[in-house]
Amino acid sequence: MRLLFDSFWRAAVYCLRPRVMALSLLPLLLIGLIAWGAGYLWWTPAVASVQQSLQGSDWLGLLWGWLRQFGVSDAAGALAPLLVVVAATPVIVLLAVLAVAVLMTPALVRLVAERRFPTLERKRGGSFFASLAWSLGSTLAALLALLISVPLWLVPPLVLVLPPLIWGWLTYRVMTFDALAEHASKEERLTLVSRHRLQLLGMGVLCGYLGAAPGIVWASGVVFAAAFIVLVSVAIWIYTLVFAFSSLWFTHYALAALEQLRRERGEFAAGAADIPPVVPSSSSAVRIAADAPAPQAPASSSDAP
Repeated sequence: MRLLFDSFWRAAVYCLRPRVMALSLLPLLLIGLIAWGAGYLWWTPAVASVQQSLQGSDWLGLLWGWLRQFGVSDAAGALAPLLVVVAATPVIVLLAVLAVAVLMTPALVRLVAERRFPTLERKRGGSFFASLAWSLGSTLAALLALLISVPLWLVPPLVLVLPPLIWGWLTYRVMTFDALAEHASKEERLTLVSRHRLQLLGMGVLCGYLGAAPGIVWASGVVFAAAFIVLVSVAIWIYTLVFAFSSLWFTHYALAALEQLRRERGEFAAGAADIPPVVPSSSSAVRIAADAPAPQAPASSSDAP
């Protein structure tokens, strides 16, 4: 648990760096163009199609009649944009994961490694193409799981549980691989995933819930439809920042765990990374402390899943 919380606050501090903020705009530009194009081409037909389906549904006819008694004359028209947004949200999230993995994660891993783990040997257990194949395979599996689980979203509690769980699993798979691809060998990566599986999965699920939170802002019905371009850009940027934080969190955790594993095996060379962290007392001190490694302690059962 010490390693979990230590990597969490370090990732939060790193998100305030201008370099990270600038990197977060790269996926925003790409996904923003895709979302704008999709909205421009398909928003009106999609909303019209969903509205027609709602109005033509026999079992929903009683609900519309009941709502009209309370002065709600076009409930289907107000609900259709919301349903389109809910359906589009998982796709946007998955695109954000891929964009962060391809554009941001390598740069963020280098940033953390250069500033906090300069003496950590790079064994290059995963290439760029291996990382891309891993991300694509995991994303396809997550998409399949989302499609299969869609009928279960009609059960109110499950719609708040299943999508974040699936996104969390995807985040855990993609971020862990990318964080360790450059520095760990394949054997070390498998060992670390086996040892820290529960912690890494928990981090992914939490990041999945953080990634789902901005979707609440999207649920503004007609207001969202009127300001689609602006709101979708802001929402995507929020998603991107969430996944940038996720990438930093997994990188800090994974590289610290790798360093600890090599210490246990007697493979880690002592050096600059042995400097203890500075207790943060100001904004500059927080940045310095975030770059320093956590004080090493003997392995205990609390660090194992």
